[in-house]
Amino acid sequence: MTRYLLKRLLTSLPTLIVISVVIFTILAIAPGDPLSGLASNPSFTAEVRENIRRTLGLDQPVYIRYFKWAWAFIRGDMGYSFTSRSPVFELILQRLPTTLWVVGSAYIIAMLIAFPLGIISALKRYSWIDQIATTFAFLGISIPPFFTGLLLIIIFSVQLNWLPFIYNSTLEVNDWGSFLAQIQQSIMPVCVLALFFSAKLMRFIRSSVTEELTQDYVRTAYAKGLDKFAIVKKHILRNAMIPVVTLIALDVPSIFTGALITEQVFRVPGIGALLIESINRSDTPVVMAITFIYAILIVFFNLVADLAYGILDPRVRY
Repeated sequence: MTRYLLKRLLTSLPTLIVISVVIFTILAIAPGDPLSGLASNPSFTAEVRENIRRTLGLDQPVYIRYFKWAWAFIRGDMGYSFTSRSPVFELILQRLPTTLWVVGSAYIIAMLIAFPLGIISALKRYSWIDQIATTFAFLGISIPPFFTGLLLIIIFSVQLNWLPFIYNSTLEVNDWGSFLAQIQQSIMPVCVLALFFSAKLMRFIRSSVTEELTQDYVRTAYAKGLDKFAIVKKHILRNAMIPVVTLIALDVPSIFTGALITEQVFRVPGIGALLIESINRSDTPVVMAITFIYAILIVFFNLVADLAYGILDPRVRY
């Protein structure tokens, strides 16, 4: 396994380098100017704007700016925001707890819903349980999160006035009352994301388990008189979880980078909202840091998924 791990790490480095070059080049040639907001200000003359541009390094060729950014990133320096002049690392660190709270909670709830529903739906195919679970999954996949969010806002905020529709980013949890307020304002965004995540996971789990039910080793296990629960637990699930692990490995990075649409709908001050704001302001250092961190997480969790295959299926050899 050690040899395989080293080989994968060596393969991942060129992949990340290519990804960083592509992202940096796209951001460099994309329309938009971080100093465009100063153009309408009469106190900032063209000479002043040019000096600011030179200070930010925007007057240098793209390849020089890329090498400077890459060397700084390797040393743990993500640069400074063009608009707020704050360190990018601090901006991400400020938004990360909110993203982990909202998106992380939603994904945990989604897994708690999707796994039992997907397994039961596969074992009870075409039953009323399967019909209800399949309908739930189709609704969750078909309805866009922004529409679900707006629907919940209309029902629970506007009509019933039960829940706040704007996420209060200044709320500090220091007692039981503030904790309940935090739970209350998180219910709708968490429900929207949990519905979407669980629907996708549930259909995937159902498909994987259904495919394993028709295999010869399952029929042999039933013929030997093994208990049905033992067959599902020790045989079917181990093999059925291999593709599911891949899906989860691709989904986990989104927990760290936020939910772009849902955070915009409920004004959740997470990393997804930070990314949208930075794109609108042409704040290249922030956009570059968030997107590249997402790429690193994708590569890392793909490696984790590959290593998990050997644990789930002893036939897998590295």
